[in-house]
Amino acid sequence: MTLTTDNLFYSKRLKMTPPRAEDVQTMLQWNEDPEYLRNVDTDLAIPYSEKQLEDEGETKNKEVYFRLRTHEEDTLIGFVVIHGIEWNNRCGQLAIGIGLAKHRNKGYGTEALNLILRYAFHEMNLDRVGLDVIAYNAKAIRSYEKVGFQLEGRARSAVYRDGKRYDRLMMGILRPEWETHNQIHTEGEQV
Repeated sequence: MTLTTDNLFYSKRLKMTPPRAEDVQTMLQWNEDPEYLRNVDTDLAIPYSEKQLEDEGETKNKEVYFRLRTHEEDTLIGFVVIHGIEWNNRCGQLAIGIGLAKHRNKGYGTEALNLILRYAFHEMNLDRVGLDVIAYNAKAIRSYEKVGFQLEGRARSAVYRDGKRYDRLMMGILRPEWETHNQIHTEGEQV
């Protein structure tokens, strides 16, 4: 199979796939990393059981869920999901997680964001994708801004961790913004 940017599920280094039975063992390792658990959700950092992980990732009417894998090694590195879809309003919420620390800070998150946004805007025909992120997660915020997300608001003092309060930031991107941003970014790379 030829890997091109025209493939709906492929980017340069990553591919979006459905869940596989063998993913659960890798995801159990993610659960041992408190940084992962605390960045992926604002709820209590509680590791999922094997059974809970087996049931995770079924695409439903208001959710489209993918696992992220590398092309070369077919290694599971994370997940990406558009959830809370309001088909009548053509909008949804994004969630993403890169599981193991060794796969973070390599640009996979930004690449995965562009991949899922292309899917959301060009396949799902959404007009808006939103997300929320804890204010201390600076690396994620930089990735979101890099692909064109804009800060839309904040829930002040909404997350309590280690005796400190943190804001929860709401960010969003509209289809024309992403297309313009993506075109500029792509043209900049070709120069």
